[in-house]
Amino acid sequence: MTRTENGWPVRTLCLVLYPFTAAAVAINLFMLSLMGQAIGLPALAPITTIWISIPLGVPATWFAAKWVRRLMDEADGDDPPVS
Repeated sequence: MTRTENGWPVRTLCLVLYPFTAAAVAINLFMLSLMGQAIGLPALAPITTIWISIPLGVPATWFAAKWVRRLMDEADGDDPPVS
């Protein structure tokens, strides 16, 4: 079976998962900036972390979609691709 017959392709998963992964990046970046205050770094404003998470969410989404696709293949009993 090909990926289109088996389920969602990675690109479609990326489109679906982007809002969630970008939000997770924003939350983690904000929390990291709060922890950075312990060593004297300034805290980032929530709006700033949202703006930073927009481009940083793209690679995070790609990795999350590849991971979810692999889990879907594993659940279906298909062999994962070599590359």
